Amino acid sequence: MNDQLVLDQPLQSAKNLAWWLYIGHGLSLVFSLGMLSFVPLIINYVKRGDTAGTFVHSHHSWQIRSFWWYVVWVVVGGVLWITFIGIPAAMLVWAVAWLWKAYRLIKGLVDLNENRTMP
Repeated sequence: MNDQLVLDQPLQSAKNLAWWLYIGHGLSLVFSLGMLSFVPLIINYVKRGDTAGTFVHSHHSWQIRSFWWYVVWVVVGGVLWITFIGIPAAMLVWAVAWLWKAYRLIKGLVDLNENRTMP
């Protein structure tokens, strides 16, 4: 027997928006190293309340947390860059932060497509 979750129209619309926001965050990460991620972030904040009580709400929160932790690690890398000896460490922090954010976006997108909540 084929078990398939059928979403109502508002929930499907919210899921589609979250999907596009993952794409926006991802494109920002690839083309501007995340500097333009504030655009989908604002939409995440605006639309998160509309999805309260659904699995999509957790995806908005996941994207918001991913953005802010990425900012924290970019700033840490910037502080390390100030010192001459910290430049290699800064580059390492930035590379790991970029990979971490890419992982979170891919994991979120996969889980969204499977209608799973995010932690």
